[in-house]
Amino acid sequence: MLAINSQKAMEITQDRIRAWRESKFEANDVEIQNALADGDTATLAEKKTYRDYLCNLPQECEGKTVEDLQVFMKELGV
Repeated sequence: MLAINSQKAMEITQDRIRAWRESKFEANDVEIQNALADGDTATLAEKKTYRDYLCNLPQECEGKTVEDLQVFMKELGV
């Protein structure tokens, strides 16, 4: 029987999410800078909320089963 280390699975998933979100952060940062330059407070608030969402993604892995982690990754498209 194959034993799966849930802690290690969570760490691998978190690392993959961190790598995946790097390009998303970069694109979002440009949009935040543009919103600041344009004085567009609505877009600025939206982009800051998205940045916070990206920041918190690795923590959302905690407490999930291996199967839940697989579903979570598919939902993100990672």
